[in-house]
Amino acid sequence: MATKRANGEGCIKKRADGRWEGRIVVGHKTDGKPITKSVFAKTQKELLPKMRRMIESYRGAELTEDSNMTVSEWFDKWFAEYAEPKLRQSTLESYRHYRNQICRFIGGKPLKSVTTADCQRMYNTLKKSGRQTGVKLYGKGLSDASVFSVHLLLHEAMEHARQKKLIAVNPTVGTVFPKKRSAEMKILNESQLDTYLDAIRSDPFWHDFFYLELTTGLRLGEICALCWGDFDPKKGTLRVSRTLGDSGDVIVVGDPKTDAGKRLIYLPASTLEMLTERMKKRYSQWIFPSLDRPERPVSKSSAYHRHKRFLRDAELPNIRFHDLRHTFATHAMRSGVDAKTLSGILGHTNASFTLDTYTHVTGEMQRRAADIVGGFMEEIFGKELKPWETDEKKEQEP
Repeated sequence: MATKRANGEGCIKKRADGRWEGRIVVGHKTDGKPITKSVFAKTQKELLPKMRRMIESYRGAELTEDSNMTVSEWFDKWFAEYAEPKLRQSTLESYRHYRNQICRFIGGKPLKSVTTADCQRMYNTLKKSGRQTGVKLYGKGLSDASVFSVHLLLHEAMEHARQKKLIAVNPTVGTVFPKKRSAEMKILNESQLDTYLDAIRSDPFWHDFFYLELTTGLRLGEICALCWGDFDPKKGTLRVSRTLGDSGDVIVVGDPKTDAGKRLIYLPASTLEMLTERMKKRYSQWIFPSLDRPERPVSKSSAYHRHKRFLRDAELPNIRFHDLRHTFATHAMRSGVDAKTLSGILGHTNASFTLDTYTHVTGEMQRRAADIVGGFMEEIFGKELKPWETDEKKEQEP
């Protein structure tokens, strides 16, 4: 009976076409037959360093027959076993979008055949011409953030394949890709905020939606998913316990982004009054139902496009919907709301994240605090006596 060939065991031979081939064992099929990997060169001298690099790359590997499955097949398996049971619906929708981008380029390649060069070429192409239809800001290329997201998804899927011994190394390691850059935060200043409030008064349905947003800073999916059962007019509270994700005609209600996203908000008096009046006219379980299908919540895309129309009509800066959340948070901090309280209202995991996000405000708060401290210290010690001056310094004065 033949002895099972060990992993890493290899041979070198000259082929009939004149080239030299180096072949090593990188795994075994279920029947015990070896799975091999080969490299080629014109001469034996050129082959030897390639052979050494291949042996080092596959050291410790024990590939299986599943290594022959294509990238598309692996993504289907990986989604079913890992992604779908663990991820939020909105995250899955993003993953599927980026998976489609990946499979356009390397979906038909066997997992074991994908190289770092393949991944790099894909990133470069996506950056230059990843869109089927061009947009004003990026043309036909994907944004840095989108290419970065493609890399993250491919890296995660390939790393899982490596752990399952389907590939020896993760081909995304060593690639160069654009780093994700956070979108610039823009807010409405006080005069612009007044203009925006005037604009939304023209539409009774959307006025309540955007007024609630500007006084609570809810995420778009959170405000769309609000039900009347979340509102307590007696206590003046609003409970945030779900979020909305939509894709085409499919609308899915799921859990908030984080555990901290589940929270109870105490409403300002004007917002409480607005919701109380709106509640008297309710005709759906949703606080903001779809205009043409009241049994469903209003979609995020409808809210987004209405927001953009308000901005155009009022000749205001073209800010994102999410910047309304930033507008609320910025003005709240400037008005004296502390970071810990604001963190709870916004559904952040901790106050340090809130402080890091709104550093442009904390600088102003520190300056204001310095003025306050200086003021009460003067009241205590008098304007002529500065408490930070040491006795030694005063003795040196003439």
